[in-house]
Order: sequence, then structure tokens, then C-alpha cells
Amino acid sequence: MEGSGSRIAAILVLTLSFLTCIVLSEDASDAQPQVPCFFVFGDSLVDNGNNNDLPTLARSNYRPYGIDFPEGPSGRFTNGRTVADIIGQFLGSKGFIPSYASARRSNTLGVLFSTPGAAGTSGLNFASAAAGIRQETGKHLGANYYLADQVRQFNSTVQSLRGSFGNDTELNIYLSKCLYGFSIGSNDYLNNYFLPDIYRTSHQYTPSAFAEVLAQEFSGQLLKLYDLGARKFAVFGLGLIGCIPFELARMNNTNNSTCNEDQNKAIELFNIKILQLVKRFNTDLPGARFVYGNIYDRFRDLLSNAAAYGFTVTNKSCCGVGPNNGLITCLPNQTPCQNRTTYLFWDSFHPTEALNMFFAIKSYNSTSPSDIYPENIQQLATA
Repeated sequence: MEGSGSRIAAILVLTLSFLTCIVLSEDASDAQPQVPCFFVFGDSLVDNGNNNDLPTLARSNYRPYGIDFPEGPSGRFTNGRTVADIIGQFLGSKGFIPSYASARRSNTLGVLFSTPGAAGTSGLNFASAAAGIRQETGKHLGANYYLADQVRQFNSTVQSLRGSFGNDTELNIYLSKCLYGFSIGSNDYLNNYFLPDIYRTSHQYTPSAFAEVLAQEFSGQLLKLYDLGARKFAVFGLGLIGCIPFELARMNNTNNSTCNEDQNKAIELFNIKILQLVKRFNTDLPGARFVYGNIYDRFRDLLSNAAAYGFTVTNKSCCGVGPNNGLITCLPNQTPCQNRTTYLFWDSFHPTEALNMFFAIKSYNSTSPSDIYPENIQQLATA
């Protein structure tokens, strides 16, 4: 009876999730856009092609990446859509928010914003794989656009938009209605602090001090965006990095899903700082609204109750090489797993589209402050 009850609960959860996806997708396609534009900043969790032409190992514009994405391999580090793609659709984007690199390459920056709102939510994605809050982060893999670079690119975009608006006041009103999403900081640990043979940060800072340094640098970039007109900020915390297949493979943990809790504790310190930052900015910055997406605790819950959400494989990736399919990331033309909707991880580091959907729904419409604080993204967008 107990097993039967668990199966029924799992079916109910899956059914509700499926219906939620349908409702949100219909809302996104039929309703008016909830924001005029959506700007994305971050790393490979939300990168959609900005690294494609960079001299770096951190690229994914090859098969089987994008195997479930309508446009095929595009530079997204997953099998389908990223969290940013899904949230963009929920907000009313008629297509996918383009990468800054593709818009600049095709000279379409002005066209994207020439008739604000006419074609649904517009915007740009500045995210860059291997990038972090700190400049040196991920540079052993090659070039990337770290957070300050991305903010500079946004500044250039704002300057190019001036011709599309009658005056600066109209432009500022427009920018104040847009949503600004952030998913960054993972590489400051994975490709910096947790690599003591390459980077000095773990020798220079305790985990608490490093979290403080990152929060201060992050704060400075958020304030620059505020000065440029941004008012609606969705900031995602970091997940359980100590539980990804890459870290499990390094621990040679093939038989169970025990995580590197020392790493997770370091990540938690950063998340606490970012939540404090969100609370402070909501009080101190006139007109600003910040929300914090609690990826860390939701991921912990998911690992403990994976089957209830339809996931059966939690400790290895769908595509990769070595223990847990996590030691080397997905190789060109490698054959991935078939049942991708049951895997949490697509490759050594990144979630599947199914997991991205889980986090996107939680952040977009959850009414629990333990999921997203102090309001959800839908409430933020329509405020």
C-alpha cells in the first residue's frame, strides 16, 4: 500500500506539472507581453550562444547539445531550453531572446527595439559560459565575458537605443519596465575557488570572506544597471554544486549520490549574502524591486524526492564520459541517453531541459517565499 501511495502521489505531481506547463505556455502565446523586454546576465546555465565565436573550450554549438531544441545546437549547454528561455516564453516572448553576439553580428540591435512590444517581449541575452563575477574566473578555459563585460555590453545597448525613443525620459521609463535576470557565480567556485592549483582565491580567502568579496563585486554591477535604468531584478542563487556529476566523478562516487558537502557549505554562504543583498536593495534603492530564486533548497528537496517529480537518475549525466558520465562533458556527436526527461543532469555540469522547466515554473509562479522571495517573477513582471 505504501508503494502504491507513492506512485499515486508521483502521478499527481507529474499531472499537475504537465497542466501547469500547458497553461503557462498558452498564456505566453496568447496574452499580451508582461514586460516589454527581458535582459539576461550569467554563465553557461543561461548562455544561448555568446561563446560560439570565442577562443574557448567553453562552447556547446555542436551535437548532441540542442538535440531537443527547435533550432538544434545553438550554444545552449543543455538538450533543450534553458531556464531563461522558458521564463522568456512565460513573460510573452514570441520567439527566443537572442544572444548579444548574434544581434551585434547581424546588426539587428536597433531593429529588436524599434517597435517596443509589437512582437511580444524583446530583449538580449549577455550570458557567457565559464564566466563569473570575478574577471579571472574560467580564463584557464579560454575567453569569456565576465559580469562587468556583460554590463558594459548592456550599456552599449542602451546607448544604441536612444535613437528609438523620443527622449531619455521615454527610454528610462521603458527600461524600468523590463526584467533583468541573473544566474551567475557558479564558475567563481567551480572554475576558480575550487581549483587551488590554478587560482589563488582559496589561498587568499576563507569561504566566508570569498562569499563576501563576490557579493560586493556583484552588488557593484547591479548598482551600475540600476543607474542605467533597471528596476526589476530577478537574481538566482547557486545550486548544490557539490552534487553535480563532475564533482561526484572527482570523488569517484559511482554507487550513490552522496555530495561534496564542504563545497555545498561554501555555496550556501554565497547564497546567504545574495539574499541579504536583495533585502537591502529592496529597502535602499527607490523604485527597485528585487527577487531571489532559491535554487539551493529546491535542489536539495528535489534530490530527496526525485521520484515524486518524475526524475529517476540523479547522480549521473545524460551525456558525458567517465564515472557518473561526469568526468568529461558531452563530446561532439556522442549518443546521449534516450529518456532525457528522467535525468536531472544533461552533462557534467548542466541541467536537462526537464530540470530547467522545474526551476522556471517554481520561480515564475510559486507563492512560497522559500522558492522565490519576496514575490514570484510573474508578480514582479506585472507590478
